Amino acid sequence: MKFKPINNLDPRRWKEDTRRSVLFYNDWFIKFAPSAYVGARLATIDHVADIFMKTSYLRTVTADLLKKNPEMLSILRMATTPPLARDRLAGLADVPSTFLKTLEGGRVSARHSSSLGRVVDVINALLDKDLMPWLDGGKAPGRTDLLVAKAIIGDRACGAAADPIIKNAQERRQLLTIEKFLEGRSYRLVKSRDITSVQSMPPGTYAYHQNLPAKVGSGSRKANISVDVVVQRKDAKKGDFPLLVECKSAGDFVNPNKRRKEEAAKMGQLTATYGKKIRYILFLCGYFDTAYLGYEAAEGIDWVWEHRVADLEKAGV
Repeated sequence: MKFKPINNLDPRRWKEDTRRSVLFYNDWFIKFAPSAYVGARLATIDHVADIFMKTSYLRTVTADLLKKNPEMLSILRMATTPPLARDRLAGLADVPSTFLKTLEGGRVSARHSSSLGRVVDVINALLDKDLMPWLDGGKAPGRTDLLVAKAIIGDRACGAAADPIIKNAQERRQLLTIEKFLEGRSYRLVKSRDITSVQSMPPGTYAYHQNLPAKVGSGSRKANISVDVVVQRKDAKKGDFPLLVECKSAGDFVNPNKRRKEEAAKMGQLTATYGKKIRYILFLCGYFDTAYLGYEAAEGIDWVWEHRVADLEKAGV
């Protein structure tokens, strides 16, 4: 199936589009990134306060408590001196880093649950007693001590997670931009859990974060590929494949070029599974230079810029 090109066959516009996209991104970052960070910081401080209550102000951090509340590990790492990176804690406790990542995601791996004691031992040995003087003397913490400790541990946690905080805010902005465009054209949002197959989506509908099973390698193994937005055109016929949109936002030129093969790999898996009837495009904002764009164009991938969202019309939306 031959699709009408959007932007990938007009390299004369690429430099100017990149310049406009960088300006668009920088303007958003200056205006909204601080508020996104502040909101995350307040939520994190509340999380710290909750952990203080559950652990008697970090005086009773136990393996059993961590097993019941595994997600608290990311905060506990920030309550030590020095604050522990996940890999450093993994080395000190002699556990896999993936086990700690699973814990912070809210799950306890049965295979390594017996290692929780070692993790807790390291945390307790390194708790920041200068920041939390009540840990050394047994006295009840004062109100000011608690406020300072919660704020500093919250700041440490948000500092370690600054990139994910900004990334999540970027994703929300991009999805909202697409949503406003589609809703303005009378498209209707459907929930992913209600979709049995993307090809069964009713015309004039769209959905977020849809998993598509795709072939992996030359064998029969398949894996789910998550697509940020799927849009079934209004003129779609029964069995037509919807438009697949991947949101990409970047605050520098280095990372996109390091990871530019990821989109090509995803495109390859999708076309190997579903053939050329699929259309997979990128929704770009920020620092995507001609090197990145040229690579994606050579792989047959097209894109729409967030600062010119109306180009989605060229994709048949």
